[in-house]
Amino acid sequence: MVAPDENSSVPAQVPAQVPAPAYSLHASPLGEGEGSAGTVIAAVPVLVEDGELVLGPGAAELSDLVGVDLLAVLEHHADVGVDSGTPGEVHTHATPDHPRFAAVALVGLGSAEPEDFRRAGAALARVVKDRDTLLTTITGLADDAGLRAFVVGLTLGSFEFHWRKCGAKAQPVRRVVLAGGPGRQSVLDKAIAVAGAGWRARFLATVPSNIKNPAWLADQARTAAGEAGLKVQVWDEGQLESDGFGGILAVGRASATPPRLIRLDYSPRRARGHVVLVGKGITFDTGGLSIKPGEGMISMKRDMSGGAVVIAVMAALKALGCPVRVTGLVASAENAIGGDAYRPGDVIRHYGGRTTEVTNTDAEGRLVMADALAYAAAKVKPDAVVDIATLTGAMKVALGLRTGGYFANDEALADSIASAGACAGENFWRMPLAEEYEHKLASKVADGDNGAGSPGAITAALFLQHFVGGLPWAHLDVASVGDAPEDYAEWTAGPTGFGARTLLQWLERDDPLKGVR
Repeated sequence: MVAPDENSSVPAQVPAQVPAPAYSLHASPLGEGEGSAGTVIAAVPVLVEDGELVLGPGAAELSDLVGVDLLAVLEHHADVGVDSGTPGEVHTHATPDHPRFAAVALVGLGSAEPEDFRRAGAALARVVKDRDTLLTTITGLADDAGLRAFVVGLTLGSFEFHWRKCGAKAQPVRRVVLAGGPGRQSVLDKAIAVAGAGWRARFLATVPSNIKNPAWLADQARTAAGEAGLKVQVWDEGQLESDGFGGILAVGRASATPPRLIRLDYSPRRARGHVVLVGKGITFDTGGLSIKPGEGMISMKRDMSGGAVVIAVMAALKALGCPVRVTGLVASAENAIGGDAYRPGDVIRHYGGRTTEVTNTDAEGRLVMADALAYAAAKVKPDAVVDIATLTGAMKVALGLRTGGYFANDEALADSIASAGACAGENFWRMPLAEEYEHKLASKVADGDNGAGSPGAITAALFLQHFVGGLPWAHLDVASVGDAPEDYAEWTAGPTGFGARTLLQWLERDDPLKGVR
């Protein structure tokens, strides 16, 4: 058991995690298991074939079991103008007199592409909350990618977080029985690991900042390391000072809870290369002396979403059998206001010696990440570095709220990130590392300026590029997708955990570094 951080200052009472659904496979799921009246829902797919709606596998069996003509139910919805085949469209038909089934669900599956399965799973998750068991034949139509997408959608669409006296407003369905034989168990296990990474990243980002501080985040990383057999190292404020991590120290020095640098290491046998992941771990961001407006602070408990993603990804690597060595670094601090706060005009010295003039204390994420990137380049010396952060409001302006941005200095790495995101169902748009804005980083007194201004996402990426030592590097700015304002597909309102699925999709490939220089 890993000892907690002695300086964590974490209250004794912490929110308990709401459990995610538990999954099993059965060749004939509709007749499987027990359940009392009102606790079981059975779901079958509705597909679109040659422009016509068709009930999928299990529909005839379910019609007989519940004594309802499901084809007539489908036709009724079509008659009133409802497009039942649309992925994510769910119609439930109550069966109150049945001794076991509370209801049946007809779930739109479109043309049964992986994205359709993900949408269907997420929509179904909301319908079956507070139920004991879901039995479904939908996955009988799924290939491996479809099975993973369905499990990811259903799990993440079920996400709940609470710290209420009377418990969560809703509970995820407790148990899900999927169509499929034992030969698909390994596919299901990996799907659960990917979904669990998204769940963990969301949980960490949703915990309020009167609980969550850098030491608490380090304790969560230790827990993840213990579960997944990872090596873990944590720098406290004294070690950060002696080793020269000036960016992390400057940002965190006004807080009552000091900063931390977290390192996690996954080392498989016969590793095919080495990747470093760097995550921004700002556990609350006031903006510092360059203070944010009040409305802008409301969601700042999730300004460590990049760090949460790195911890969650590291915890899932073993379960997915990822073939590369991976080191995860999370630079964590609370950007607070106080008598010891760093100021506009201060010059700080980063790990490795490069200096930065601070002209905006609300551009703090790049300061802590610069230290971690410089450390990775100088000491870890990987084959590639990928960082992830809710870094700039400018990315929201550029891309809206459903697409993440990324930059890269290596074409093969850029292509790999983009294709992994597409497979995982997380949309990324590549942004330019436009050298014509490099002059904006100039400072009269230091090597660089942290507040280089517009175009904000680009100048932030250019700032970070100085710390990667020429290594192949990608920078994922997920500020645009760090929060979902409302439920949408597999997102639930609040922190999204965006990026975890993309990184895992990339890292589990047979050769994720193929073509990277």
